[in-house]
Amino acid sequence: MYPKIVCLGGGTGLPNLLRGLKLYTNRLTAIVTVADDGGSSGILRNELKIPPPGDIRNCLLALAYTEPFMEKLFQYRFKSGTFKGHSFGNLFLAAMTEMLGNFELAIKESSKVLAVKGTVLPSTLDDVILEAIYEDGEKACGESHIPNSRKRISKVMLKPTNAKPLDEALEAIQTADAIILGPGSLYTSLIPNLLIKDITLAISKSKAKKIYVVNVMTQPGETDGYSGSDHVKAVINHSSSDVIDFVIINSGQIPDHLLSRYLLDGSTPVKCDREKIEAMGYKVVTASVINPTDVVRHSPKLLAEVIMELI
Repeated sequence: MYPKIVCLGGGTGLPNLLRGLKLYTNRLTAIVTVADDGGSSGILRNELKIPPPGDIRNCLLALAYTEPFMEKLFQYRFKSGTFKGHSFGNLFLAAMTEMLGNFELAIKESSKVLAVKGTVLPSTLDDVILEAIYEDGEKACGESHIPNSRKRISKVMLKPTNAKPLDEALEAIQTADAIILGPGSLYTSLIPNLLIKDITLAISKSKAKKIYVVNVMTQPGETDGYSGSDHVKAVINHSSSDVIDFVIINSGQIPDHLLSRYLLDGSTPVKCDREKIEAMGYKVVTASVINPTDVVRHSPKLLAEVIMELI
């Protein structure tokens, strides 16, 4: 029997992880943050009053077994005119939502079109806004604005605070063999899912193996100077100490020519301070899980192998 795995996140990290895990199981559920308010997703969200479709689109494509041309079509962005900056996939999901009158149903029907193996769910259907409080007491409202100040974040909050998750998402968590948190932007992709109280409660109560995948590099404006333990602290401080069992941190070497480029942007490798994480009660797994090409990110295949060994 294939293991049942639930992954929570957003941005580019979650679909990257899904591409690796789908090599091992077709019982995957992606629970995706819907706090995005920038770019094409933000425009469609504001004008059509629908949840932002961008991260949902990317996760659908990650789990799709469709023609490569279809994936290219869904990722295609218009280069001029009224639709400049919009991806076809975002417009497709918006059209399906308007036609069916329901965003959740639009995702399910789009899954059929793309031959998706697995399930993609928004973390909530409520119209949520992410707000950050920096260490100096100032605030920023809106996911796309939070990293801009380059100030150190104290905490983030979701408004409304009582956003409700989908019943299907809670059921997936309750019946999972493993729950994966991350990788992805800590405060704007991962933590917003955990700010939905019923989701955190369900993960805390779950008997599944709970695995947190720490980002390879720090992210300017979100996690400047963060070590592995700083990432873990941020996750549990915004949720519960019971949402993690294992912490995966990359130990692979980053090529100098790539590292120098990231350093210029203010991004550094996340330090593995194993002793601090283990003192918090979590098991640390280190492995070379990167695939450095023109960017430094997790290798879907290598990361999935490490996760499957834990499961």
